[in-house]
Amino acid sequence: MKREDGRIPELDGFRVLMVFLVSWYHFWQQSWLTPYIGSYSLDYLIRAGYMPVDGTILLSGFLLFLPCARAYLRGEELPSPRSFFRKRIMRIVPSFWLITLLMLFVVVLPYHLYTDRKSLAYDVAMHLLLILNWDRRTYLGTQLGGSSWTAAVEMQLYVLVPLLSRLARKKPLAVMASMMAVSAYFRVYCLFTLKDFSMVVNQPVSFLDVYAMGMGCAFLYEIIRKKYDEFAGELEDTKAKRRLMLMQLAATVTFLLGFWGFLRVLRVQAQSPGFEVLQAGQMVRRPILSLTLSLVLLSLPFCVLPIRALFGNPLMHFLSVISFNYYLIHQNLAVYLRRVGVPYSAYENPNYESDRPWQYRFTILCFVLSLLAATLATFLVEKPCAKGLKKLFEALDRKKETRKQKKIE
Repeated sequence: MKREDGRIPELDGFRVLMVFLVSWYHFWQQSWLTPYIGSYSLDYLIRAGYMPVDGTILLSGFLLFLPCARAYLRGEELPSPRSFFRKRIMRIVPSFWLITLLMLFVVVLPYHLYTDRKSLAYDVAMHLLLILNWDRRTYLGTQLGGSSWTAAVEMQLYVLVPLLSRLARKKPLAVMASMMAVSAYFRVYCLFTLKDFSMVVNQPVSFLDVYAMGMGCAFLYEIIRKKYDEFAGELEDTKAKRRLMLMQLAATVTFLLGFWGFLRVLRVQAQSPGFEVLQAGQMVRRPILSLTLSLVLLSLPFCVLPIRALFGNPLMHFLSVISFNYYLIHQNLAVYLRRVGVPYSAYENPNYESDRPWQYRFTILCFVLSLLAATLATFLVEKPCAKGLKKLFEALDRKKETRKQKKIE
């Protein structure tokens, strides 16, 4: 349930699960280690492990539009666009620039991955400006990091949030329907007019309906939470206690159905034959995937205690705090380990040879080193930079206020 600081602990676990699956997919691309639980293969979970990126964007939409939902339902004020963008910059830019520059000086330049200086400078500039997904060369051909496009897409979607929030405060259903219609039209147009979907499958407009579902979940969450809190505050009343238990039971059933649907979508997607069919399937199944994850996200904070404790605990909170840096680092680290031959294998291509001991060592090492690097990046770079930027913004505000007072005088 929601804490006094506004955090919803269970959603820490939701974020961690989505990022974990994506990172597992990227490690699998390098190791080819197919996991099993007994005789049950998790191959489909890994092969379609890129799909949970949509879950992180759904969660982002949900959290960003929660103030909008509260403003609509309670008459509260929305945060100013300036405050909103400052928070996003403090959260995203320091880590993103750090990883980009590390890739430049630790990998790209030492290994001479660019022969053309102009192409290198252009790629670096597009990354630092967070618009790398606008050009095929910097999106599909970059050597500066395979996961960077997600942060760029998020930042570009952030530009729309203040406007959409103000429109949704008056007519939320119309705004959500419009977002979903635009996204659906874009994907249908691409599916019927293009043969190569590489440049369109993950553009911001293709995620508008995912954001719209996140917005819808925010409104529904506020409505459900109000009822839930009413029943929880009247536990001495037998009827209220019974209704609370029924709500928890209904939420748990919804969570299980949503999670089952999520796994079914991944299984079907994993069976896609060929890259073009795979990307087309990703666009077609995006709304269905988002719907199943919406059920999980919306029901999770109201489930029975064991499920809430599994997703909302101190460990999940810590992993959620470092998840952004983990996401930016993990794929780059895995590729670098393969490049330098760590851990050692007697085979030149141990993944081709199914060198099982190496596959296990490599996968475990990727997880451990990614977590360690993400922890260092979060607490030595992201948070200190965020504090410094906050002080800078406050100083700019004071200067601006001083100028205004001088003009008045």
